[in-house]
Amino acid sequence: MDFFKLQKEFGDKLERIGRGLNTRRNYLHDLDCFERFMKGRHDNWNLSSFSIGDAKDYNSFLKKTYNSDNSIRRKVQVLRIFFDFLMEKSIVSTNPVRKLPTSPKVLDIPRPTPLIDIKTLWTYLLEESYSSNNLSNLLAQRNQVLMLLIYSGGLKVSDLSDLQTGQIKLGNKPRVMIKKTPRDPYTIPLPPVFTPVYKLYLHNLEVEKQKSKLEFSYVFFNANHFQILSSKLSVRGIELVFAEYREKLQIQLTPKSLRQACIFKWLHQKKEDLLIKEWMGFAPSYSLKLYKENMSSHIYNDDFLEDLFNLYSKQLAN
Repeated sequence: MDFFKLQKEFGDKLERIGRGLNTRRNYLHDLDCFERFMKGRHDNWNLSSFSIGDAKDYNSFLKKTYNSDNSIRRKVQVLRIFFDFLMEKSIVSTNPVRKLPTSPKVLDIPRPTPLIDIKTLWTYLLEESYSSNNLSNLLAQRNQVLMLLIYSGGLKVSDLSDLQTGQIKLGNKPRVMIKKTPRDPYTIPLPPVFTPVYKLYLHNLEVEKQKSKLEFSYVFFNANHFQILSSKLSVRGIELVFAEYREKLQIQLTPKSLRQACIFKWLHQKKEDLLIKEWMGFAPSYSLKLYKENMSSHIYNDDFLEDLFNLYSKQLAN
């Protein structure tokens, strides 16, 4: 039994039925967890002999290893889907994971980045964008665009990593288009300040691309302070960008917490629930109840983005 080969075939099937790249990565990562568990129990383990007893032991192992109920629930669900796949291939005759009781999904309490921390980050990015090194300036401008697309547009890191310049429409009412298979494309509105920030970034990016003799259509790139390293910024790379600022500025900051702040901002702007769910990529059945219950504790807006940007632009002009 070649477990790695089966994982790859499983991933190929997920792609054929329209599962996104990030979903496929998460599913395969969850199966890596299952493989480690089985290797820890048996030297020569076999999928065909996996029993309901093994499934219960794996469930117990997950409860001891992970604190998040939703993480445990997802790992069991992925294993259930994987064994359905194995049944289709006649590798197993039954799916013992289906005999495990399904745990209800638990809504995590929102923990958005505080507004004061978002203002701290935005101020720091503006200061960084006026440094003496051209590539350092460009990196700061790249990170400004990243921040705006998450805090003001609610984009996921997977969407950001694959984002192409053709998906962004500028003007007085800029928007970003999200393309997801099998869903139809949809657009998300962005604040007016996004247009001058993005135009400046695109101009300086084009200059750097010409200097480096590079051509690519991704919005974001990977680089150090000396050269562009690759024409795409990975999901992990985006997470590391925010981890660096979190450490440096001592603020509460992750892409997820910025997305949660975006939800609160839209609720305060009285956006319709169905629109918020669509823009965030949530299922229509997703509940915003916990967000609405905590609105008075989490008040957000976009005003400071333009105010601070204009202030720094005037200082630079003088």
